[in-house]
Amino acid sequence: MTLLVFIGSLLGAMAIGVPVAFSLMFCGVILMWYMGMFNSQIIAQNMIAGADTFTLLAIPFFILAGELMNSGGLSKRIIEFAIALVGHIRGGLGIVAIVAALIMASISGSAAADTAALAAILIPMMAKAGYNVPRSGGLIAAGGIIAPVIPPSMAFIVFGVAANVSITQLFMAGIFPGILMGVSLVVTWLIVVRKDKVEALPKTSGKERLQATGRALWALGMPVIILGGIKAGVVTPTEAAVIAAIYALFVGMFIYRELKPRDLPGVILRAAKTTSVIMFLVCAALVSAWLITAANIPAEIAGYIEPLIDRPILLMFAIMVLVLVVGTALDLTPTILILTPVLMPIVKQAGIDPVYFGVMFIMNNCIGLITPPVGVVLNVVSGVGRIPLGKVTVGVLPFLIAETLVLFLLVLFPDLVIVPARWLY
Repeated sequence: MTLLVFIGSLLGAMAIGVPVAFSLMFCGVILMWYMGMFNSQIIAQNMIAGADTFTLLAIPFFILAGELMNSGGLSKRIIEFAIALVGHIRGGLGIVAIVAALIMASISGSAAADTAALAAILIPMMAKAGYNVPRSGGLIAAGGIIAPVIPPSMAFIVFGVAANVSITQLFMAGIFPGILMGVSLVVTWLIVVRKDKVEALPKTSGKERLQATGRALWALGMPVIILGGIKAGVVTPTEAAVIAAIYALFVGMFIYRELKPRDLPGVILRAAKTTSVIMFLVCAALVSAWLITAANIPAEIAGYIEPLIDRPILLMFAIMVLVLVVGTALDLTPTILILTPVLMPIVKQAGIDPVYFGVMFIMNNCIGLITPPVGVVLNVVSGVGRIPLGKVTVGVLPFLIAETLVLFLLVLFPDLVIVPARWLY
């Protein structure tokens, strides 16, 4: 009955249009009332405790770094670098989109920001070269969702705090699965692009490639500094986020000189708005998380799926299907915050590696970003590229299938995540 009260109050509030953060608080209040322990101080204390975490400071700084990167010209030079390398191949602009998405993912960790930057630059170029525009938009959307899987990832930070799992280990574990997602997109793109009569870009000379590399060198240095510092144990993820923001500010203002002092208030305001939404969600979710534990809901759910506890692969398949369905209706952060407190005790009871589960959970949530009806990243591509949402939805289907197959491949073979993660960590 407690589980029904929790799910019913949460879904009921969301169904009538209550924002997710307030829905989480509402279902927490209903749970307290149902259990006869209503106390407004519990809500306030858990919300304050939720925000008062040093690790969460990484979120505003990585968001700020992403905004500075896009405004300061770092994103543009990464795309120019990718064009110089592979733009001359048949279907090369699609490969450029994937290579640029992988590089940018290792800098900002924001699917929406990376997708917007890629779509703004590449969609007009791809349309001019004769590519199928909705399919090109779908590819860019599918490439953009790699950002929360490859470190630095805000999704891993939120999951790490909610699940009490090492964020550094999550960062290292996300590298290989993120690359696999990129490889699956390249293979799928090369298959589907054969139908298009496209013009390849002129092949760049060795000198031009060297020049493009030189121009992008400062931008390419950011992931080396971030991941190298974390891997070497010199900085924590939070400290790496501060360094990333300062580095992006310095390069944008003094090296590329595209970021002007008059631009800074707008950049900071956009970062602050995004941060406030995420942090309020985190605070509200921790109220529900505390009550989920108090109401012993994980044990109730474990009772329903007890036959799968001793069969980890089947359990992971069941969880992945559940998350995939939920991800079609909810955005990334709310899904993490709602499901993590419920699923983690079950995962631990089944003996599944929490870091491995975290990577799979985030990958699954990312796929939800390009899955209708919500599809946040699809909406970004539709808006920036001026492509009807229905056409982008059709265009993304081959790449959505490819990334879903990668997800279930990693469910069948967990060592593809665990072994590289242990080696890197």
